[in-house]
Amino acid sequence: MRTKAKLYAAVLGLTTAGAFVLSTGGASSHGYTDLPISRQKLCANGTVTNCGGIQWEPQSVEGPKGFPAAGPADGQLCSGNNSRFAPLDSPRTPSGGAWPTTKVTGGQSYTFRWQFTAMHATTDFKYYVTRQGWNQNHALTRADLNTTPFLTVPYGGQRPPATLSHSGTLPTGLSGHHMILAVWTIADTGNAFYACSDVTF
Repeated sequence: MRTKAKLYAAVLGLTTAGAFVLSTGGASSHGYTDLPISRQKLCANGTVTNCGGIQWEPQSVEGPKGFPAAGPADGQLCSGNNSRFAPLDSPRTPSGGAWPTTKVTGGQSYTFRWQFTAMHATTDFKYYVTRQGWNQNHALTRADLNTTPFLTVPYGGQRPPATLSHSGTLPTGLSGHHMILAVWTIADTGNAFYACSDVTF
C-alpha cells in the first residue's frame, strides 16, 4: 500500500511539474482588446453566448506572427488559426444574430486598450480595418482589409503592464459596419495575438 502511495505521489508530482512547464512556456503570456470590445471579450462577458472554449480564455487567440505576409489563414484571422475558437470567425454570432458593434468616428482619436493575463516581450501592436464595401457575409480575409495598418505602436521588446492603452486616429472615408483587426506581435516567439472588434463608423 505504501508503494502505491509513493507511486501516486510521484505521478502527481510529474503531472504538476508538467503543468508548471506548460504554464510558464509560450502559453503564459496572453491578451485581448476590450476597447473597442473584441469578439472574444463579448463571449467571455456573456454578451454573446454559446461561443465554446473562448468564453473561458479570451486571452488565448494566439497564432503565427508576420501578418499580413504570414500569420493565420484567410477565414481564420479572428480565431488566430485555432479551430476551437472558430465561432470568432463566423460573420454571425453562435445564436445567429449580428455581433454587437462599438460606435466610432473616422478622423477622430480613439484609445485602444489591451488586457493581459501575463506579459511578454513585445515587438509592436498593429491595427487594420476593413475596406469600404467589404464582404460582411463570410469569415474575414486579407482581401477584406486594408493590409496597411492605420496605427502601429512600436514597443521595442519591452513587456507591457497588465492593462495597456494607446491612442491613434481612426481612418476616414468609412461608414457602416467594419471590423478592426488588432495584432500584438511577440518579440521572442514565433507568434502573435489576434483580436477582432466589430465597429460602426
